[in-house]
Amino acid sequence: MMKTTIRLRFIILTAALLFSMSVPLSASAQSLPGDANDDGQVTIADVVTLIDYLLTGDGSSINLENSDLDGDRIVSISDITFLIDYLIYGPPEENVPQTETFTVEGVSFTMVFVQGGTYIMGSGINSDDTPHWVTLSDFSIGQTEVTQELWLAVMGYNPSWFCSNEGYEDNLQRPVEEVDWYMCQDFIAKLNRLTGRTFRLPTEAEWEFAAKGGNRSRDYLFSGSNDIDEVGWYGLNLPPECGWSTQSVGMKKPNELGIYDMTGNVFELCQDWFGKYPDYPQTNPTGPSEDEIGAGKVVRGGSWYETSPEKLYTTSHMFSIYLYGISTNVGLRLVISNQ
Repeated sequence: MMKTTIRLRFIILTAALLFSMSVPLSASAQSLPGDANDDGQVTIADVVTLIDYLLTGDGSSINLENSDLDGDRIVSISDITFLIDYLIYGPPEENVPQTETFTVEGVSFTMVFVQGGTYIMGSGINSDDTPHWVTLSDFSIGQTEVTQELWLAVMGYNPSWFCSNEGYEDNLQRPVEEVDWYMCQDFIAKLNRLTGRTFRLPTEAEWEFAAKGGNRSRDYLFSGSNDIDEVGWYGLNLPPECGWSTQSVGMKKPNELGIYDMTGNVFELCQDWFGKYPDYPQTNPTGPSEDEIGAGKVVRGGSWYETSPEKLYTTSHMFSIYLYGISTNVGLRLVISNQ
């Protein structure tokens, strides 16, 4: 109870620092949830009202119907974070991810816009991932990992182990895997010819920024939650009827940017050579200029195979794969620069 109370009071302080002005509802939006204290506007006072209710249980001064912001029929700390998002970003209908959808050979996939920003990259857990400031330009990233369906449409074959050719169900919505660096470069080159755009792999810095939720980050351990079961498939929550294998993309909760599966399912290949982070600020970093330690290319996000949740943190910088290496644990996600 003490930890919960401290956390809630911290939210009050943070919210008070963030919002010195109210954000009144428009005349046409008076029925939108958020006005917890029934004063006709949505302000920091509503955040305080929700927190007081959670601390005391006294509902005499709260509009409980307006306070259930996430639609789960209870008033909880998630409603407070939802309300803070409303105050920062505006009404929910205005807080929709900016996306662009492409169709190739009858198969569609979606890219999510990520506004550039500055964040602290790295966790400091080991000597390779020194926390340091990174500034990134705008980019767009795949809403999901590249699926077997998209790979098959572009390349004409499916290299994945978890496919019908290997005795698994014919589920082309699983992420493609068993692809090495050169196969991925061939796929991207052909995709670029088909679309007339310039797709590529994400840099490690772009990957981590997107996984954390970009400028909307709530500093979760995993991509979109502190509860790994909400957002990621890994070795301890796979459906028993499926055995140890990948799962269809987009089945778990998305992160703050509306991106799926950046925790678990398959590791995602990045552009960077694996190496030690610098201890100084960087802008649009691309990693070491060469394979200085013979470790290969960075992979991020964890996979269906991992059983240690800490290996799936958004900051986890500990895995790589050789250029010709293939694995049932490794796939890819696309990026487009928006400069």
